[in-house]
Amino acid sequence: MMLIGVIADDFTGASDIANTLAKGVAPEGGLRTAQFPGIPTAAVSPEIEAGVISLKSRSAPVKEAVSESLDALKWLLDQGCQQIIFKYCSTFDSTPAGNIGPVADALADALNVSGVVVCPAFPGTGRTIYQGHLFVGDVLLNESGMQNHPLTPMTDPDIRRCLGRQTHHDVAHVALATVAQGGAPLRSAFEQETSRYVVADAVSDADLLRLGEALSSAKLITGGSGIALGLPRNMIRAGAKGAASGVLTNVTGPEAILAGSCSGATRGQVDQHALDHPTLAIDVEAVMRGEMGEETLVAFYDAHMGQAPLAYSSGTPDAVRAVQQKFGREAVAARLDRLFAETARQLVQKGYQRIVVAGGETSGAVAQAIAETLGAPAMVVGAEIDPGVPVLTLGNDTPVALALKSGNFGAPDFFVKALRAMEGQV
Repeated sequence: MMLIGVIADDFTGASDIANTLAKGVAPEGGLRTAQFPGIPTAAVSPEIEAGVISLKSRSAPVKEAVSESLDALKWLLDQGCQQIIFKYCSTFDSTPAGNIGPVADALADALNVSGVVVCPAFPGTGRTIYQGHLFVGDVLLNESGMQNHPLTPMTDPDIRRCLGRQTHHDVAHVALATVAQGGAPLRSAFEQETSRYVVADAVSDADLLRLGEALSSAKLITGGSGIALGLPRNMIRAGAKGAASGVLTNVTGPEAILAGSCSGATRGQVDQHALDHPTLAIDVEAVMRGEMGEETLVAFYDAHMGQAPLAYSSGTPDAVRAVQQKFGREAVAARLDRLFAETARQLVQKGYQRIVVAGGETSGAVAQAIAETLGAPAMVVGAEIDPGVPVLTLGNDTPVALALKSGNFGAPDFFVKALRAMEGQV
């Protein structure tokens, strides 16, 4: 029976938390976890103990994001979930109008809960919260490059203020000193809280494990994937079977890499990959004028099969702003999503079996297109490539291996590492 249900606001975040739940911590390990591209229409296999629904609600209109999240909640509750996690990015990507606050409000109302933890911390990738402020490495969020995000620029590192602009409910804070006590003092801090939300400090995995233990009976939890670190242990100690994680895949078919993220990390990874692999820079203006389409990308991949070819639309913040101002932000995003989705669909139809994707919106478009093409909605979580990014597989006879990478995640050589992991070379 499914015990933990996750509503993720994008596909890379869904992979991230699915990896966390499947891996767990020693000695207990993780839960048998499946990731779903969108809300399933049928009941889940009884062997699945944690289910992650991948939505594209991070940048959707608020009403749409709320409606989809409530539909996902209903399906998860119907599967027997005892605990719901609303998973958003570890950089709290949202605008003053939403979507984190409105979705959290709707879920909390539906579950009739208060004292809901808010913790996007993920120390393994450098995201920490101290005194309610979100850090990326050793700098505040608004100095990390996220202030230049093309869709959700983050200009305030105070999570209390960020969330406070998105909800009419009170936002409280549990400081690191309380979190460090763990046990009864920390549990009591949440149980006695009358505010709707509580931002919790966390600067290490040990803090996340303390939070996980204190939240063992919480009906609703919100945060980045790190907040799920200790939750499988709670369930296994309570009788869940659990399962070994990190199962290696063995997919060796043709490969393609698609990068739609404009983050500094992804741009660096593209530059590193281009040193000894074929790359294609997508001319976004040409795409918007109808002069460049999926046939160009597919021809590029076919011409360089076996060489780890990479096509990318990643650009500098100034270049991205210029294109958005000329054609409109939403129009550019939608057209690139269609380009990457249709390219992926055609590649899978031609027999490509290893697909690496960078960027949340790009990953969502690609994963949905591939799932629809294969008719295989459940994605099996495999070995971890880099922190927060597992190998996912779809299909049975000729499986397709996917890696869905958030823009800021991964080592400089991530793309090559991902393709090797798909072949079982982790």
